[in-house]
Amino acid sequence: MIEMLSDLPPGVAGFRVAGRLDGADLRAFQPSIEQLLATGEIRLVEVVADDYEGFGPGGLSEDLRLGLDVLMHHHGAFRRIAVVTDKDWVVHALHAFAWLVPGEVALFPLADLDAAVGWAAA
Repeated sequence: MIEMLSDLPPGVAGFRVAGRLDGADLRAFQPSIEQLLATGEIRLVEVVADDYEGFGPGGLSEDLRLGLDVLMHHHGAFRRIAVVTDKDWVVHALHAFAWLVPGEVALFPLADLDAAVGWAAA
């Protein structure tokens, strides 16, 4: 499941992932991503919930398709991405692949969501 976060400062968008993401979840989320891309400058807060399990059927391929399309066409729009999680495997994966992520990236524990939002907005 992917849900948009509310009550964020102007210019900051956010979403929360939970459970197991499949291709349908990501296709349903695509219009929200397209709206975000239309703003021209992306400051993002991504919360990876404790119950996030990774990808289900079609999830990984849809995520790669969507992610590569966004990176190819909007790479320069990304300013700051705050990843908020307590999942060690997500932290390790982000450390390994952070060089692929455009803009500045910072990790925050779930207890520091407010700090993550403030960092993304700065």
